[in-house]
Amino acid sequence: MKQIETVCPCCEATLVVDSASGKVLRHAKRGEVDETGKMQLDPDRWESANERTSSRAEDAADKFEEALGEEQSKESRLDDLFDKAKKKVDERGKGEGPLG
Repeated sequence: MKQIETVCPCCEATLVVDSASGKVLRHAKRGEVDETGKMQLDPDRWESANERTSSRAEDAADKFEEALGEEQSKESRLDDLFDKAKKKVDERGKGEGPLG
């Protein structure tokens, strides 16, 4: 992926753009670049991004546990339905067919 770094002629913000898609990957306001012209990392933005990504892992684990519990209870529910249907057939009698 080729990235192009350019300066906006209107607001003088520094933009890093993906040349293939044209999407802005990063931007920095005029005062947010160092003396070499590189974008400075804002520690607060870094911390908030780090918190979001770490919470994603926790959310994924929670969703996995929830889905696993649903699958385990699904087996139990299906077994109960099967037992009820079997009991119903047994109560009808062995000589009768399924349609009456």
